[in-house]
Amino acid sequence: MTTATTNDRSASIPIRNVYHMLTYAFRSLSASGFERVATEEFENAADLCAEILRLGLTSLLKRGLGREYLRFADVVASPRGKIDPTTTVKTLAMRHKRLACEFDEFSVNTTPNRVIKSTIALLLRAKIDPKRKKALRGLIVYLGDVDFVDLRRVDWSMRFDRDNGIYRALMGICRLIVEGLLQTESSGDAKLATFFDEQAMCRLYETFLLEYFKAHYPSLGARSEYIDWAVDDSRRDLLPRMVTDVSLSLGDRVLILDAKYYARSTQERFGSNVLISANLYQIFAYVENKRLALEKALGKPAPRVCGMLLYAKTDQEVVPNNDYSIDGRKISARSLDLNCEFSEIRAQLDRIVDEFFGVDKGC
Repeated sequence: MTTATTNDRSASIPIRNVYHMLTYAFRSLSASGFERVATEEFENAADLCAEILRLGLTSLLKRGLGREYLRFADVVASPRGKIDPTTTVKTLAMRHKRLACEFDEFSVNTTPNRVIKSTIALLLRAKIDPKRKKALRGLIVYLGDVDFVDLRRVDWSMRFDRDNGIYRALMGICRLIVEGLLQTESSGDAKLATFFDEQAMCRLYETFLLEYFKAHYPSLGARSEYIDWAVDDSRRDLLPRMVTDVSLSLGDRVLILDAKYYARSTQERFGSNVLISANLYQIFAYVENKRLALEKALGKPAPRVCGMLLYAKTDQEVVPNNDYSIDGRKISARSLDLNCEFSEIRAQLDRIVDEFFGVDKGC
């Protein structure tokens, strides 16, 4: 089975599993047309993303590229929209019987379409499968009315409605491609960096976990939530934000999951492997402040609040698989093995839910 070759750890994650993680992170990828990707073999993650982008753009072209009203300014022969008298005078347009006008046009030259076109251009300079590159080259010609954009300056926090889920998914894929490819100064060719790099895989890992529990355990209300500091007064300035990766709750039980995707899940201290202290402090702070907030809201002792550091399993000999009781709070450090059949990955996550909540899948 082909594996990703990004860094010491993601080298042990099958490319097929990366795709499955993407389908949870971007739900539109589970729609008709993308299913066969799961059965294909890919040389690397760039190839996988290129194929997803190819299929997505093909789907968009069949149904019609997204359009929106954009403001244009031009010198035209007939009045259109709003006449700009100042520019008309400055450009001497009247001498040629023309007017400077500002007008709106329902155009395909939108930011998402620009990002797609520019990302394809980036992929065409990368080392991906020649057949896939040829297919992308054939598709980009249909984006003739779309401009290129500087991918280093893209604001990825775009918003889409439910009808544009495919665009939301493709923007996520484009972001991964852009962050995974870099320009070499010597030849100008795009080469694979640490594709995906640890930061990109960490973000994907977090999103995958959240969306998995949302999809299969709706009764647990999976969410990423902000936890306020239980300060004794109103002073909160300079305190860091506490935002969970995944919060699950059912009745009087709460489980806070903190996703960790590192090259190393433990550190060596005095010849022994120990948990990374900052991670342990972080999850304990989440659990304790969540407990105190619930006690204040309920006016009685808080329900059982537990925390778990869920590491993506590394190639280290020592991997976390421990439970601790700290001041009455259950704190766990576990490892999720991503180098196995995806059905086993699902089983590992299901066992966590069964252990803490004793419930079966909601769907």
